[in-house]
Amino acid sequence: MIIDLERFIDEEKRYWTELESILDKLDRDPLRKMSLSEIKRFHALYQRASSDLARVSGFSAETEIRRYLESLVGHAYAEVHEVRGKPHRFSPLHWFFQIFPGTVRQHGRALMLALGITAFGFAIGGVAVSIDKEAKTVLLPFSHLQMDPSKRVAYEEKTGAEKDRLTGKKATFSAFLMTHNTRVSFFTFAMGFTWGIGTVILLFYNGVLLGATVLDFVHAGQSTFLLGWLLPHGTVEIPAIVLAGQAGFILAGALIGWGRRVSFKKRLRTVAPELVTLLFGLAMMLVWAGIVEAFFSQYHAPVIPYEAKIIFGSLEFTALIVFFGLSGRSKEKPHGRD
Repeated sequence: MIIDLERFIDEEKRYWTELESILDKLDRDPLRKMSLSEIKRFHALYQRASSDLARVSGFSAETEIRRYLESLVGHAYAEVHEVRGKPHRFSPLHWFFQIFPGTVRQHGRALMLALGITAFGFAIGGVAVSIDKEAKTVLLPFSHLQMDPSKRVAYEEKTGAEKDRLTGKKATFSAFLMTHNTRVSFFTFAMGFTWGIGTVILLFYNGVLLGATVLDFVHAGQSTFLLGWLLPHGTVEIPAIVLAGQAGFILAGALIGWGRRVSFKKRLRTVAPELVTLLFGLAMMLVWAGIVEAFFSQYHAPVIPYEAKIIFGSLEFTALIVFFGLSGRSKEKPHGRD
């Protein structure tokens, strides 16, 4: 039992600091080998901190000290019981089919938040266009989207049947789409440094644009054209932007800390590999989306039947759900903090 809490903290604090210093060294160099004397000292400090945690738990008023010790002991416990095998060579297939989808699932709450904000923006954009047809001139920044949908469909089908507008330009157009969408996605992620506020705004705005466009075509009776145009590339492009929002919220969570007595540097170092995984993964998705949009989505009936484009997009979407929902699940257990 602790009689003098302040004296107890003064006496034990140096041991906590020493243990924290050892853990910092292990974090900076995970493959560092400790000598026998260092291992004994580390184990003694770990046991002492565990004992101190048990003793201080009886003081309900000292929540900060208890949380600090819980974090310290938990970190030390992970180091004590960690199994470190031989370093493995990087396997692109292992990364793509296990690490990438596993990381997306691991941060499920951040993903649902990004998806929810986008869906909310979609609803607002759709309602705005449904109530006021002129709203799209304010909401939609591109001139081809401000056209009357029926006139645009007639123009696209007529000119597409007469000539290939992208002859000799497909690769250039595809590269433009890849770089533009990647830039937007990375910016959405980087806005996590604004405590997630910028990420929220960009996801919401992207949802508004999508909702306004979709409802505009639906009200004009051009749903078939819309599905044939958007599904082939949109089923990959839109989820990639949502993943960028997910990464932004993970970054914001590391920045805020949510009461964790760990420095921002440590929190950022913890999530950095996961952020890199998400960013590389969504970049690959946007490369595929750019190729599909330039070489497939821009060709409408009678050149390519809408039914074929809709089936293609539906198969893509199904594959995406299966990939993120099941890929690697049997071999990899999530380590989620969300």
